[in-house]
Amino acid sequence: MTAVCDVQESARARAKDLVDSNYGDNACARYNDYRELLAREDIDAVLIATGERWHPAIVIEAARQGKHMYCEKPLAVTVEEAKAARAAVRRAGVVFQFGTQQRSSQYYRFSVELALNGRIGDLQKVLICSNGGYGYARPLPPEQPKEPPPGFDWDRWLGAAPWVPYSEARVSGLWMSIADYGLGHMGGLWGVHDVDIAQWVNKADDTTPISVEGSGVYHSDIRDTAYIYDIEYKYANGVTVEYMDLSTAKRKYEQFRYGAMASCFVGPKGWVYVAREGVRTHPDSLMRSFIGPNEIHVINSDDHKRNFLDAVKTGQRTIAPMEAAAHDEMVCQMGDIAMRMKRKLRWDPVKEDFIGDEDASRRLARSMRSPWRIDL
Repeated sequence: MTAVCDVQESARARAKDLVDSNYGDNACARYNDYRELLAREDIDAVLIATGERWHPAIVIEAARQGKHMYCEKPLAVTVEEAKAARAAVRRAGVVFQFGTQQRSSQYYRFSVELALNGRIGDLQKVLICSNGGYGYARPLPPEQPKEPPPGFDWDRWLGAAPWVPYSEARVSGLWMSIADYGLGHMGGLWGVHDVDIAQWVNKADDTTPISVEGSGVYHSDIRDTAYIYDIEYKYANGVTVEYMDLSTAKRKYEQFRYGAMASCFVGPKGWVYVAREGVRTHPDSLMRSFIGPNEIHVINSDDHKRNFLDAVKTGQRTIAPMEAAAHDEMVCQMGDIAMRMKRKLRWDPVKEDFIGDEDASRRLARSMRSPWRIDL
């Protein structure tokens, strides 16, 4: 590691100290502006771990500078910005790893391979029990605007999002549930992880659903994203994905009595439940199933970071490539738009746009605060 970048002076100092203590020197450089860091010719790869409102701009500049990148999830705050980031990575031909590290879990790889090899018959439905629920219903007190602390570049923290006064609440973890910065539980507060697994098991990394409908309940304090949601996606291959918060999923499906933040793959011969804690199957005998050498296998990655670094050195495909990241974002955004518009929407996976619904299509992009821009 040769450099760190953050809009908070205190965070930059902590990061530099961490790096320098590892190497026993004082060589780590500090930056407030990511463009200065990315302009360095001696840097091969970067980790992008800002809020997702910043991801597209940094991904695009990193690609332009020829940097390989590991980008934390989610990819963007709009479909159009996700598409712009994808186009930049495609043009540059750089290695990209998305931070959906469940793909590098033995539990998830085994579960996906069970489904891909027909152990439950043809996949019919994917159930997602993700974060959110009535435990988040209690309203928060009003935020208290104040001057940002010294060394905090508040204007750059906001980036292209609308200007608002600084508050300690806004820069706490609450920002993830503010629509200017993300989708809350359906996005960076866990949900995109499980959407990613649904896409993966459905062999849909390169595509998206053809329709979406759902209902939800939204916060009405400093937060304005959904904490209750039940969304149904249908794919051209006939598979259905139901994406739910914890409370809804536990109420509707017995499989989720085992826990939360989990997925369940359903077919005519049984089901596979998978979470970070482990795997359960019906029938139980599926747990003893052996995936033979001539059957379908996913990339064998036990370490998401190692998988990225190996891809940088070899040029091989990462286990969570840009195509998956972009389509994950589209699925999440489609669900939020359908809930807010309170109607079923049809989607064209080739044009990547809603069909015959200009009002919905307008929600695929948003205006950006000057001087920040992304060339779509």
